[in-house]
Amino acid sequence: MKVNDFLENIDQLLVGDGPRVLIGIVGKPGVGKSTLVERIKERFPGDEVSIISLDGYHLSNQTLEAMGARDRKGAPDTFDRIRFAALLRAVKSAKADIHFPIFHRDLEASIEDEGVVPAAARVVVVEGNYLLSTDFGWDKVAEFLDQSYYLELADETRLQRLIERHIRYGKSASAARDWAMGTDEANAKLIERTSDRATGVIEISAEE
Repeated sequence: MKVNDFLENIDQLLVGDGPRVLIGIVGKPGVGKSTLVERIKERFPGDEVSIISLDGYHLSNQTLEAMGARDRKGAPDTFDRIRFAALLRAVKSAKADIHFPIFHRDLEASIEDEGVVPAAARVVVVEGNYLLSTDFGWDKVAEFLDQSYYLELADETRLQRLIERHIRYGKSASAARDWAMGTDEANAKLIERTSDRATGVIEISAEE
């Protein structure tokens, strides 16, 4: 499906009085998950549609350094997946506002309780790389998703965008390329292996 088809799917879910629906969006680094989230926010500015990003559950840099994993930040074992699964469990049936942390790339850290899923939310879109993974303790996450979509974009375009993003957040051109082709690409291969578990595929164009 195209992005507009996905947005229309959310429109349909908001019709009637059905239970809250959790939708996962998954894809390789640089594929455009954050851009799609912005499209969702623009189209559904009220409380009926809420967004959760997995990035808020990055383990802290101090924890990663203690693990010897600081240079692998973003890998599946560098997130607090147990706490993230607990969040989705709470959100699934909550009747009150639920707060969660939001990650800031410029700080390389998360701010606790900055995000909120309002009690009025009918659809909650969950964005993250490993939502459909069964490795590294991620198998408890997908069970809370009612729908899930894998984003696809040509790798040449995706990698260029990813390198540009790393530069924008302070890496040199050579360091940005090394990270994109190293750590990010290793993670991308893991993410790609989960694509067949998704409900559907969203095709992202180079213009989006």
